[in-house]
Amino acid sequence: MARLAIVVSQQKKLRQYLLDKAAGRKIRFPTRMYNRCNLCGRRHGYMRFFSICRICFRELASNGEIPGITKSSW
Repeated sequence: MARLAIVVSQQKKLRQYLLDKAAGRKIRFPTRMYNRCNLCGRRHGYMRFFSICRICFRELASNGEIPGITKSSW
């Protein structure tokens, strides 16, 4: 429950940040914005290109749900 509350508050702050940025207003603390995984809400190990964390990325890649990604073996 606590993580969900943090995720929701961060999403609200991010929306407000984007609205302020689009309107041309100066953002007070831009360094406080951080990315979160779209699936689990984790903020560390985030892959910007896929918008998910490393753990979710590995699970999805192993299941073959991310096109073009295969597990390497040599």
